[in-house]
Amino acid sequence: MTTINNTAFTASELSRIIEMAWEDRTPFEAIEVLYGLDQAAVIQLMRSQLKPGSFKLWRKRTKGRTTKHLKLRSPAIDRGYCPTQYKQR
Repeated sequence: MTTINNTAFTASELSRIIEMAWEDRTPFEAIEVLYGLDQAAVIQLMRSQLKPGSFKLWRKRTKGRTTKHLKLRSPAIDRGYCPTQYKQR
């Protein structure tokens, strides 16, 4: 178990939070609703769980990305992932 902001997460929950944080179309607000972690807490979690180089790549990728913030997101985007993301190949 890993504790962030006085909340304990199992390995599978931690893995899912990291996965959601890496996804381009999953906003930080969705992570907050599901796991109670605001953007600052997600950044803290990612910093502690990723290698330094991976964290830098993630921050560079998410910084300023409109799809990671509901307020900056176009109202035309009404889904959390690409339609082809979870299709069987």
